[in-house]
Amino acid sequence: MEENQVNNQETELDLNHLMMVRREKLAKLQEEGKNPFEIIKFNRTYNSKQVKDNYEELEGKDVTIAGRIMAKRIMGKASFCHIQDEEGKVQSYVSINDLGEESYKQFKEYDIGDIIGITGFVFKTRTEEISVHAKEVTLLSKSLRPLPEKFHGLKDTDLRYRQRYVDLIMNPEVKDTFKKRTAIISEIRRILNEKGYLEVETPILNTIPGGANARPFITHHNALDIDMYLRIATELYLKRLIVGGFDKVYEIGRIFRNEGMDIKHNPEFTTIELYEAYTDLEGMMDLTEEIVSTCAQKVCGTTKITYQGEEIDLKPPFRRVTMIDSIKEVTGVDFNKITTDEEALKVAKQLNVELDPIKLTRGDIIAQVWDAKVEETLVNPTFVYEYPIENSPLAKKYPNKPEMTQRFELFIGGREYANAFSELNDPIDQYERFKKQVEAREAGDEEANMMDMDFVNALEYGMPPTGGMGMGIDRLVMLLTDSASIRDVLLFPTMKPLG
Repeated sequence: MEENQVNNQETELDLNHLMMVRREKLAKLQEEGKNPFEIIKFNRTYNSKQVKDNYEELEGKDVTIAGRIMAKRIMGKASFCHIQDEEGKVQSYVSINDLGEESYKQFKEYDIGDIIGITGFVFKTRTEEISVHAKEVTLLSKSLRPLPEKFHGLKDTDLRYRQRYVDLIMNPEVKDTFKKRTAIISEIRRILNEKGYLEVETPILNTIPGGANARPFITHHNALDIDMYLRIATELYLKRLIVGGFDKVYEIGRIFRNEGMDIKHNPEFTTIELYEAYTDLEGMMDLTEEIVSTCAQKVCGTTKITYQGEEIDLKPPFRRVTMIDSIKEVTGVDFNKITTDEEALKVAKQLNVELDPIKLTRGDIIAQVWDAKVEETLVNPTFVYEYPIENSPLAKKYPNKPEMTQRFELFIGGREYANAFSELNDPIDQYERFKKQVEAREAGDEEANMMDMDFVNALEYGMPPTGGMGMGIDRLVMLLTDSASIRDVLLFPTMKPLG
């Protein structure tokens, strides 16, 4: 038997023994009428941070705190313990003289991981550590499973994602990441609400998956006896609201795409999509810059950040370059001088770009060459605009360049963060583009759009000139918390069940 298998078996035996001992302690407490799980409520007056931040005011005064025992040092008739709550840890001094013999004996039986409440006065120890001198200790919940001793050092990060609750207990920096995530979303809401945007909610279950090129999840509605799709974007419903007379709308919500998983992709993720009547691509660029830079300032205290070892400056204005010009900068190839599909195919082969066999038009090839050669080179924030019409079925064309659309994507650190259009509001053009998407789908492109006649009908009532933008919240959080994987910023990422 290999050494690591032996070690795993020994660890499992030790764990089973420790769990048995803890259950025996619980049974004894229950027999004595001291079942901690029967406690319904505990009135704490301060958390750990408040005790430390307000020491001068609280010194010598009684406080009531509560949290999980993370460390305990027994020294005969007096002991120290550290308890942890949402805001951090605080030390408590516990002695037989204050608690009495019976209560102190029970305290010594408490385990690391147990949740307790402490009432006592605030003081400083000889080492100047702010502490609570316990007068009363109450067991509020018994931990029946011991905490791992070296959770942060586990090589199997898979376990951290599966048992996020343990990850949060053991690693304060993980908790901080998710607090920052909430702060980022709150800041985005503040910016948009102050600009007069209306936050709305649109359906997650769709009869047609639209608004993006992506493979959907399919489910079945029993009462209606129809297949339905989890939404792949919020775009088409939000633009219906612009038709209906709302000038500025946004939605922050979960999106579902039945595609691959890697450090940048999870099957369900969070986006914000926003739409504003009477503005365009330029207006969306300005707003996107403001959102990214303001969120950076809010959670990082600066717009100059480091992401995975690379220094990035998020201070506006961001660089703006067309897709074709950026290809020329990196490869020397100027697609403005290449007018046919055959020429484009020849150039792609010379650049050793592997092409999708069902996407071989000039526009498709431009997009694929860009993906292969340019994306990873864009470290500081860059708006890439003028996208081929083939992969932008919902964006307006340029009047003088009908093969290109008024679309941009924002790239930072070699990754896409936002996607925006001067929105297509011509129902005739939209219908024709949907038809081409249907043809592509029938040719084997499972990510192509379906025909959405209700959306075409909505456009026929008239939609004003509109700018729209979608941004991946998870990726923005990754950037501003220096997180390597999307799983680090999702509380409960999608995982394959064990066994």
